[in-house]
Amino acid sequence: MAGSERADAARNRAAILAAAADLFDRDGAEQVSMNDIARAAGVGKGTLFRRFGDRTALIEAVLYPRVAAMLARVEHGPPPLGPGGEPVAALHAYLDSLLDFVWTNRTLIRALEHHGPRAYYSNPSSRYWIGELDRRLAAVRPGENTDYLAHVLFTALRADVVDYLVSGRQMDPERVRTGLHRLAGS
Repeated sequence: MAGSERADAARNRAAILAAAADLFDRDGAEQVSMNDIARAAGVGKGTLFRRFGDRTALIEAVLYPRVAAMLARVEHGPPPLGPGGEPVAALHAYLDSLLDFVWTNRTLIRALEHHGPRAYYSNPSSRYWIGELDRRLAAVRPGENTDYLAHVLFTALRADVVDYLVSGRQMDPERVRTGLHRLAGS
């Protein structure tokens, strides 16, 4: 079968992803080296780089199933986060879900936020999150152009901003959540 992954390659990939996720979640992406990941996965550093190419690709591979799970909840989950919720409740649930996702994955997201001047806004996941935010804002504010507000709110959800407010300024996460709801005007 062309394109099939060998069993040992699949095991190595799974071991690398599991080790990377565990180390990134426990120690923070900025503290974990590729050597640390290779050692924890029981593979050589060369295997790690052949499999993922670079640190950015590995971080994206660790984030991918988490993004996919959130996307599934947004598109197919129960209201108010999933389809069919009352507009204000749906907007709040979405903002809350984005905030929780950013907080949980902040070190991984921060590692990707600065890959160019538009990296935070132009990657496919961000474009989806912004578009969905715009759609939900428009449902709450019919007839208004909500594109700008969607981008402002998404900027307020940057991992570096959220981490600074909660960790650096010791701001209660519920205060951040309330602020997002107020910014949204709902």
